[in-house]
Amino acid sequence: MVPPIDYETLKIIWWLLLGLLLVGFMVTDGFDMGAGALLPFAGRNDEERRLIINTVGPVWEGNQVWFVLGGGAIFAAWPPLYALAFSGFYVAMFLVLAALIVRPVSFVFRSKNKDPRWRAIWDGGLFVSGIVPPLVFGIAMGNVLQGVPFRLTEDLRPVYEGSFAGLLNPFALLCGLLALAMVIQHGAAWLVLKTEGDVARRARHFGAVAGVGAVALFAICGAIVWAGLVEGYVIRAGAAPGAEANPLAKTVAREAGAWAANLNAAPGKWLGPLVGLLGLGVAAFLLQFKRGRLALVASGLGIAGVIATPGLAMFPFILPSSSNPSMSLTVWDASSSHLTLFLMLIATLVFMPLIIAYTSWVYYVIRGKVSLEALLASRESY
Repeated sequence: MVPPIDYETLKIIWWLLLGLLLVGFMVTDGFDMGAGALLPFAGRNDEERRLIINTVGPVWEGNQVWFVLGGGAIFAAWPPLYALAFSGFYVAMFLVLAALIVRPVSFVFRSKNKDPRWRAIWDGGLFVSGIVPPLVFGIAMGNVLQGVPFRLTEDLRPVYEGSFAGLLNPFALLCGLLALAMVIQHGAAWLVLKTEGDVARRARHFGAVAGVGAVALFAICGAIVWAGLVEGYVIRAGAAPGAEANPLAKTVAREAGAWAANLNAAPGKWLGPLVGLLGLGVAAFLLQFKRGRLALVASGLGIAGVIATPGLAMFPFILPSSSNPSMSLTVWDASSSHLTLFLMLIATLVFMPLIIAYTSWVYYVIRGKVSLEALLASRESY
């Protein structure tokens, strides 16, 4: 079977789809995690914390679908990337998965006992599961921008040569704090949209502070990359866009300022960081005026812009190698076969609209604010 779409185009389509899935996960599940991170600060007593929990109760499971889809897309579209992510970042991925396991358990177990100590334990679980994933994902992205210490054997088997401690470098930690600040602001916007009174007031305050922090951290990280303190990567030869996958058939060099030069090569790419800065800044401003819905949209756009920025700056690289730059993985040489990408695209075009339609319907059904009176009157609430 010869797919009707050429190989190079399919590779670019799947690169765009991966970005879309990452944005979908961080925008939808992001406010869930942000609400969890704000739980001990925006909710000062059991009733207020229950109110926060029940704003995300109906949607958090559906929002995690985007995470599953993203992992599946990486596994099917870029097997070498998947192999390295789950071997080199094994401890980091374990922390994320552990947090995502603790969250549903905390939702369910919290309401099983009215003992304050019991509920405090599961509130802690929701708090930890709210801060760990975005922090880890941000640290991972910071390391990807710098290059990950791995090499490929002659049979293309990836070998990770670093350590978990090595991932915790200053630039990566800044990126982790940026991701956490974005999620906290996004969660605050959600709480302003879904609650009233003291909870909404505290959420506005913490969300605005987090938004200002996110803008500052994004600017600092950008300045570090722009100044060439984080070296980028440049393909010197090989890596033909339409060729079959072979990450060893190219020559790559590390250069200071290469990522910034990549953005400058196509001025339209600067739309990513511009949307990121404006979205985060406008969301922080709108929170002060109790405009929860608009703030949620603005923070979502800000998150999308921040995620798009490294993707646009690094293209076509998806995982640079600091051990041997010529073994870096790119969109051109680390993709699955032509037929695999095409069949996956057909499946995506069938199922993704269904997921989007169902998700939209759920949000339409639960529209409106969550009140304490309705919460206490319902047997189905957490």
